[in-house]
Amino acid sequence: MKLKSFYQEVVKKGLEADIRSKKEIDELLKKRKKEYERLDKNKKELFDLDSLVNPFADTRILHGDPEQNIKSIIVGIDVGGEELLLVDRLKNRNMPVDLVVSHHPAGRAYAHFYEVMDVQADIFAQHGVGMSASESLLSERKGEVERRVSAANHQRSVDIARFLNISFLCAHTPADNLAYQYVKETMDKAKPQTLGEIVDILYTIPEYRDTAKNNNPPKIVIGNKSSRVKKIYYEFTGGTEGPVGIYEKLASSGIDTIIAMHQSEAHFKKCKEARINVIVASHIASDNLGMNILLDYLSSKEKLKIYEFSGFRRFSRKKGK
Repeated sequence: MKLKSFYQEVVKKGLEADIRSKKEIDELLKKRKKEYERLDKNKKELFDLDSLVNPFADTRILHGDPEQNIKSIIVGIDVGGEELLLVDRLKNRNMPVDLVVSHHPAGRAYAHFYEVMDVQADIFAQHGVGMSASESLLSERKGEVERRVSAANHQRSVDIARFLNISFLCAHTPADNLAYQYVKETMDKAKPQTLGEIVDILYTIPEYRDTAKNNNPPKIVIGNKSSRVKKIYYEFTGGTEGPVGIYEKLASSGIDTIIAMHQSEAHFKKCKEARINVIVASHIASDNLGMNILLDYLSSKEKLKIYEFSGFRRFSRKKGK
């Protein structure tokens, strides 16, 4: 599989798992194309052309020849300079590594990753929150994240990959979309009645069992094992945590339980004020879940040798694995 095909398949699978319809995403991409066509020549040179075919700003080829054949990859949750230096050492010891895959974004994918937050408004709307209120609250939060991200040294790890001539790709929202759909479908099928039952279901998923062995299990942070569950909201995709003001709106729409990858102290306090129960499923386990489902798909397209590092653990859902 060529690097460009690998990347295209990552985006394709992420689109299949997106909460938005194909029509909605097509309209988004058409709008971007019109915006690009209206730009003058100087501005067009600065435009991210990938955004015309890939709606996930946090998923990009960061370095490498798109025509390179990919047969072996090393996958991590976070990949920085130290991980890339390790890969260079491994390659010098004759470990075949054609591509480094990071879940969390780096480089230009990190510089603009807050753009994927827009999908949160669609998720809020699906749970009965008005689109106007959703977009207003999200706009403030998105601006906050943009200001924070703008100060980062985005190209640091990409520069290291360039000097070491290591192909480097990140896949964030596509994997998060897959984790979102998997956990939601699992809960919809099991129909848990209490928070304790939700935790028990999460423990049946290999990624959550693995992190639990390392003292990072799913935890009830608001409520208790016997707290009843009627309507669940899943905080698994959309780039990062949403606006803190959304919890009152979600509670008014009937949400009584949130299953989150992770949650800041500010978001925790707002959930408590809104009297919404919260289970933190485990950030890294959830990232592993999405990446593993994505890798199952990629492996079905072409056989890949997969190495683990930087917090990633491979669990396959393919038959016979």
